[in-house]
Amino acid sequence: MQQPSAIVIGAGIIGLAISRSLAERGYRVTVFERNEKAVGASVRNFGMIWPVGQPAGRLYDRALRSKSIWKTVCNEAGLWYDEVGSLHMAYNDLEWQVLNEFAEASKGIRPVSVLDVQGTLQKSGAVNPANLKGALWSEDEMIVEARVAIEKLPVYLEEKYAVEFHFNTAITAIQHPKVISGKQHWSADEIYVCSGADFETLYPEVFAANNFTKCKLQMMRLVAQEDNWRIGPSLCGGLSLTHYKAFEAASSLPLLKAHYREALPEYIKWGIHVMVSQNETGELTIGDSHEYGLVHDPFDKQFINRMVVDYLKQFAVFKNWNLLQSWNGTYPKKTDGATEFIHSPEQGVTIVNGIGGAGMTLSFGFAEEVIGRR
Repeated sequence: MQQPSAIVIGAGIIGLAISRSLAERGYRVTVFERNEKAVGASVRNFGMIWPVGQPAGRLYDRALRSKSIWKTVCNEAGLWYDEVGSLHMAYNDLEWQVLNEFAEASKGIRPVSVLDVQGTLQKSGAVNPANLKGALWSEDEMIVEARVAIEKLPVYLEEKYAVEFHFNTAITAIQHPKVISGKQHWSADEIYVCSGADFETLYPEVFAANNFTKCKLQMMRLVAQEDNWRIGPSLCGGLSLTHYKAFEAASSLPLLKAHYREALPEYIKWGIHVMVSQNETGELTIGDSHEYGLVHDPFDKQFINRMVVDYLKQFAVFKNWNLLQSWNGTYPKKTDGATEFIHSPEQGVTIVNGIGGAGMTLSFGFAEEVIGRR
C-alpha cells in the first residue's frame, strides 16, 4: 500500500500539531510556512498551557490531552517546560466568593483548592499581601518558552517523523491535490490549511461567511529577575475570572462582572485581564488586552500597557520591573461562540482554525481529534 501524503500550510502551533498527528498515523507530511520561521500568534504569547481556563468536559479534557503531548514532545525534543500550576488571587469579597464557588463546583473534576492568605504567600513570594483575601490554587498549568519551542519543533518533527519543511514559501493558491507558490507546485492526498488569520487570503469567502473577526492583544516582557528569583506559579488577578469560560461554573460571576463594569470600565472596554508567567531564564511575560475587529492599528497603545502594569502591581511584587520588550499579536476569533472551526472548502482540503487565543493550551489535543476522527 502506498504511504498516504499530506500537505500542511502554516508552521504555527496548530500546523505543527496537525503535522505531528498525521505523521503519527503514517503520513508523509510536508509543511509550508511563508516566513523563515513562525512569527505570528504562536510565538507572541505567555507560553501557558492553561487547562484551568477551559470549561469542564470536552475542552478541559482536550487541554489535559494537549498538556500530556506537550510533555512528551518537550522531553523528546529537549525543550524546557515547568509544571508550575497557577494562582488566582482575590482582593475583594466578590472575587473570593467566585473562587470558592469555582473550587466547590470543581470537586472531583480538577486539582484545585482555595488557599488562605498564609497558604497563598507560601506558594509564591511574588504575591502582593496588601488586602489579599486568598487565592485559588490549580495544579494543572504548565509553561513552555513559546518562542523557542515553536522554532525548534520543526527540527524535532523532521528528525522523528521525517516531516519536510519549506520555509519562506507562501502558498498562494490551492487546487487539490496541488498547492501553488508562484511557478512551483506540490501535490498530496490531503491538504490542511492551518495558517491562522492568513487563511483569509486563500479562502476569503469562507472567512467572510463564517463569523470570523480578528483579535489584537498587547503584551510585555520584563527583564530576568536577579539572583535566579522565581515567582513559582503563574499569577492571575480577578479580571481573569471574567475572561475564561471555566469560571462560569461560579454562580456569582455575573455579579463580579457587573462590579468590574462599574469599577473598571476602561479595563472592560479594552478587554484587559492581567496575568504573568516566567520563562526558563527568569524573564516575566505579562499582559494582556483584547481588541476585536477586522483591521487593527499596527502600533501599541502605551496607555494599555500602563493599565496592565498598574493592575499587575495590585497583586504582584517583583524584584525588577524594568521592561525588556513589548509587542502585539493578532489571531482569528469566532464571533458566534464557537471554539473551533473545521471546514472543507473543497474535496481533500480541510481548514483547521478558530480556537482563538488558546492555541498553546488546546492545539495538540485538538489535532488528535481532527485527524483521529477522519
